[in-house]
Amino acid sequence: MDDRSEIARAAAEAAARSSYGKLVAWLAARTRDVAGAEDTLGEAARDHLQLIAEEMEARMSGEELPDDRLRLMFACAHPAIEASVRAPLILQTILGFDAATIASAFLVSPATMGQRLVRAKARIRETGIPFRVPEQAELGERLGAVLEAIYATFAEGWSDPTGTDSRRRNLAGEGIWLGRLVASLMPDEPEALGLLALMLFAEARRSARRGPDGDFVPLAKQDIALWDDSLIDEAEALLAGAAQRGIIGRYQLEAAVQSAHTARRRGSGTDWAAIRQLYDALLSVAGSPVVAINRAVAIAETEGATAGLAALYVLGEDKRLQDYQPYWAARAGLLARLGNTKQAAQAY
Repeated sequence: MDDRSEIARAAAEAAARSSYGKLVAWLAARTRDVAGAEDTLGEAARDHLQLIAEEMEARMSGEELPDDRLRLMFACAHPAIEASVRAPLILQTILGFDAATIASAFLVSPATMGQRLVRAKARIRETGIPFRVPEQAELGERLGAVLEAIYATFAEGWSDPTGTDSRRRNLAGEGIWLGRLVASLMPDEPEALGLLALMLFAEARRSARRGPDGDFVPLAKQDIALWDDSLIDEAEALLAGAAQRGIIGRYQLEAAVQSAHTARRRGSGTDWAAIRQLYDALLSVAGSPVVAINRAVAIAETEGATAGLAALYVLGEDKRLQDYQPYWAARAGLLARLGNTKQAAQAY
């Protein structure tokens, strides 16, 4: 397939995907039945979805066919929906992925994923989950659930241990697509901008993430010539725009950490003091063992390996970290820096 054919195919897929999500959302918002909306659209457009979608959109004005995708995403990420199925539900209802495709990306069987999606849609219908953007008083928590589901989609694609699974790479791309959608529909929400910036910072480093032999390359040792400058510039602009709103949140802080790391491309060293401060703030806003591990690494860079190791040892009693490889890798690395090679080998 030549480049022009590939570009045309990608454009057609993007158009069909966008239309599918709009039409499912429009139908579901009026019937409160996600599965029924999908069935109706599927029957009407089994062989020519894009043609029918374009015809319907051409017949209806913007007023007649409002973009209900955001309302559908809030329904999919409602507190009544199990957290683990929110991201898959958004992938199916907004992007039109089938259960088998979603299952392969989330490493479960198609039957299991299909059952989860069916139950979630039934719950939306039976409990009358509203298709609406929440009022300001509850927007923060509810928007957080939508953003978390989108980030889970991206992270699932980003976590490919070998960097060779095309299904997961595609999932990361879909996460970014969803992030762009929410940022475009809610341009004044700083955390929506922050999440998109965070994903773009990460995606910009994809080509530098693995060495020629496939081994993982730590961020501090990545070849900056392999970074995508255009994605980084876009992420920086989004982060600056979010900061102007005056409300700081988890995704903005995580994106700011990534921004500090990418300062190397401008010829300056990594500002570990700033990164340490950002992790301090992040720990207070959205504390987790993962954040604490990264904070310990930043402490090691600013105060020495002994201080960093002490911060890690405090986390050692957390049972969730017993099989968490980054914890042991950080611990082994700091032990090695202190010359404790035997203990470092045991940690590895």
